[in-house]
Amino acid sequence: MDHVLNIADCYIFTPYVYPAYWSEDEPLRQAISLWIVTNLVAQLIYLGFGALSFYCVFDHKLMKHPQFIKNQVRKEIQVGIVSIFWMSFPTVALFLCQVTGHSKLYDNISESTLGWPGVLLSIAGFLFFTDMCIYWIHRCMHHKSIYKLLHKQHHIFKIPTPFASHAFHPLDGFLQSLPYHIYPFIFPLHKVVYLSLFVFVNIWTISIHDGDYRIPSPLICLINGAAHHVDHHLYFNYNYGQYFTFWDRLGGSYRHPSALLGNGPHDRVSKLMVHAAQTQ
Repeated sequence: MDHVLNIADCYIFTPYVYPAYWSEDEPLRQAISLWIVTNLVAQLIYLGFGALSFYCVFDHKLMKHPQFIKNQVRKEIQVGIVSIFWMSFPTVALFLCQVTGHSKLYDNISESTLGWPGVLLSIAGFLFFTDMCIYWIHRCMHHKSIYKLLHKQHHIFKIPTPFASHAFHPLDGFLQSLPYHIYPFIFPLHKVVYLSLFVFVNIWTISIHDGDYRIPSPLICLINGAAHHVDHHLYFNYNYGQYFTFWDRLGGSYRHPSALLGNGPHDRVSKLMVHAAQTQ
């Protein structure tokens, strides 16, 4: 995050926001700047890509599903915006640790012992590590002693839209995002790759709530897409994974997408529409 902070300082904060005597290296200033930037970027990604997905990808016929609640989109957005706001506080503490040099993030490819192959391996490692951790964190969130306190807020949206992607209780959302942020404290990772993965993760989270259940046939059993994730919302104890189906298969929680078996939300809406037309 130091690159983002340096750009923000150079073009916005130093010339227009902070007094000249407040050093760019002062921790409190860095924390405030990181909080502003984190909130702004996260909200823009959420609302921008969420809106793009909602208007260009999401099938609005799903809003006729009997489990689509009244004013759902507005409620999703309200919860999502508030969640991002509160999540940003502990997230900024981790970003501040990175900026002050306490992580294994590096600037130059030459700093990777394996060069470019090492960068590619770190991306694969990031995806494997975060998918594993999120699976178990997510599964724990479904434990009866925790679910009602934290995760239930996300599951009121049985037929999610892209705006449900960030509609979590703030503590739930932060805990599920934690693997992304702790990875570079454990394993080396290029700073630009880290920022790119941060954006990718947010867009992916939007995509698995977008109602587009099409998956290339060879990838159905590998990739945890929107078709898998909507079954998680509907049937509760299945498909906890973030990117892949591996941990669900290993943990006995994999469910083949009902949308690909002719029994998904689109099929339910289609049957209701046909029945309505026949009764008119």
